[in-house]
Amino acid sequence: MYNFSGKTVLITGASQGLGRAMATSFAEAGATVILNAIDPPDVMQAIAQEIKETGAACEAIQADVSCEQDVREMFAEVERTFGSLDVLVNNAGISRSEDIEEITLESWQQVIDTNLTGTFLCCKYALGLMKRQRSGRLIQIASVVAQQGALYGHVHYASSKAGQIAFTKTLARTAAPYGITVNAIAPGIIDTELLRRTLGQAKIDQLSASIPLGLGSPEDVAAAALFLASDHARYITGATLDVNGGLYMR
Repeated sequence: MYNFSGKTVLITGASQGLGRAMATSFAEAGATVILNAIDPPDVMQAIAQEIKETGAACEAIQADVSCEQDVREMFAEVERTFGSLDVLVNNAGISRSEDIEEITLESWQQVIDTNLTGTFLCCKYALGLMKRQRSGRLIQIASVVAQQGALYGHVHYASSKAGQIAFTKTLARTAAPYGITVNAIAPGIIDTELLRRTLGQAKIDQLSASIPLGLGSPEDVAAAALFLASDHARYITGATLDVNGGLYMR
């Protein structure tokens, strides 16, 4: 359906779950995919090799998105190696099962730094590349909790995701004169490895029963990312696309 041949796509947090699904989907659509994660280089290279074996072009860059030096060096490498960047998907994120009385300042800062500051840093350096080519797509992977709040604690995570949505709306105005769109995706409950490790099957079944369309898959989120990155979405900016199966309707 989509053709991203000749396009370069950078996905942060691409070693598992949503990030890995998006990387695979963009690769299948013909893009050159750059995987980013904080995982050890051998892990990242193994994932990149799996994608290469499908015939796609794929490279991996290890970097901590909460560290400006890492981000600066990552985008310098992207420019040296590929010359341009067409799509950035800010997917890297962390959360912790803590209520406000359990959250230390250090824990709060780590979640905000990865989820929100990481988005800021990556967009800042990506924008420099995209402005010169006067085109590009910036996409944030937010969350349904940014809209309805988290059900049990996770106030740091929900705050970071709500911040991503406000960030998206504001940056969309800055980027528009350069032909760059800025949008967000707000997934609901998605069936990932992390979800299964965290909750277990009984809790997952209970959650699924409460969602009109049941659990989502990583491929559902990947499909939304491909749409927002494509020419079909060229007149959409500052928007948040809900991919939640009816869990939250607004």
